[in-house]
Amino acid sequence: MTTTKPPIWFWIISALALIWYVLGVYYYLQQAYNTTFYRSMYTPEQLMVVDEMPAWATAAFAIAVFAGIFGVFGLILRKKWAKTLFLISVLGIVLQYIYNVFIGKMYELFSITENVRYFIIPIIAYLLFYIASKAQEKYWYK
Repeated sequence: MTTTKPPIWFWIISALALIWYVLGVYYYLQQAYNTTFYRSMYTPEQLMVVDEMPAWATAAFAIAVFAGIFGVFGLILRKKWAKTLFLISVLGIVLQYIYNVFIGKMYELFSITENVRYFIIPIIAYLLFYIASKAQEKYWYK
C-alpha cells in the first residue's frame, strides 16, 4: 500500500474547511463566554430560548467544532484519524440539533434565511467526512 498525492481540489477544500471550522470555534467561544457580540446577534425572544440551552447542547456544539477543526488538521496532515474526527463532529451537530430544532424549536424564531444554516452546517460536516473517507480509500494519507 503506497500513498498517492491528493489532487489540488483536496487542498482547496482543506483550506476552506479550516476557515469554516475556525469560524465555528469563534462562534462557540462567543456563546460559551456569553459575549456582548454574541448577545447582539439575537432578538430578546431568541435570547430567551438561547439562554435556556442546556449544558449538553452547548457541549455538543463544542464537540462538533473542536472535533471538526482537529479533523481539518488531520486532513491537511493527511492522517487517517481525520475521518473519525469528522464523524464525531457530525454526531455533535446531530446532538446539538436535537435541542436547537426539536426541543428549543429555535427555527420558529428565525427567518428563512437564518434557518438555512440548519441545512448547510450538517451538509458541510458530512461532505468533509465523506472527503476524509474517500482520501483514505484512495491512499492519500501518509
